[in-house]
Amino acid sequence: MKDKVILLVEDNPDDEMLTLRALKRNHIVNEVIVARDGAEALDFLFMTGEYADRDPDIVPQVVLLDLRLPKIDGLEVLRRIRADRRTRLLPVVVLTSSDEERDIVDSYDLGANSYIRKPVDFEQFTQAVRQLGLYWLLLNKSPVQSRLYREMER
Repeated sequence: MKDKVILLVEDNPDDEMLTLRALKRNHIVNEVIVARDGAEALDFLFMTGEYADRDPDIVPQVVLLDLRLPKIDGLEVLRRIRADRRTRLLPVVVLTSSDEERDIVDSYDLGANSYIRKPVDFEQFTQAVRQLGLYWLLLNKSPVQSRLYREMER
C-alpha cells in the first residue's frame, strides 16, 4: 500500500493529527498529502498554484474530504472534482463531523463514493480509519490509478 497516496483535505489541526495517528496506528504507511482548505486541495488535484510543478503521476488513491473548509467548502470541491474529466472517477470519501441529512444527500448527489461521520471517540475513529484504509487502499481497484486511463485523459 506504500505507493498509493492519500489526499486528506482537513482544516482542523486536531482532526488532521487524529487522522494521521489513526492511519499510523493501523499500519497504513501511505504518503498522506494534507490540504488545509478547499482551494489548496483543488490546486493539488489540478496542478495549479503552489502545485503547478508537481509530478502528474502522483494521483491520490482516495481523497478524504471534510465538508467545512475555509476558502472553498467541501461540497464545492466535490462538485469540481466530478466536473473535470481528469478527476471525475477519483474516489472521494467525505470524512466529516456533520451528521446533517442535507450534507449527506448533497454529498452523494454530487458523487461522493462514501460518507463517514467522524466518531467522537478515538478508538471508534481508529476502527473507522482501519476499515476505510483496508477497503480504499487495498481492496478497491480504481481506474484513476491506471496509467492507460491517465494517458487517455490527458
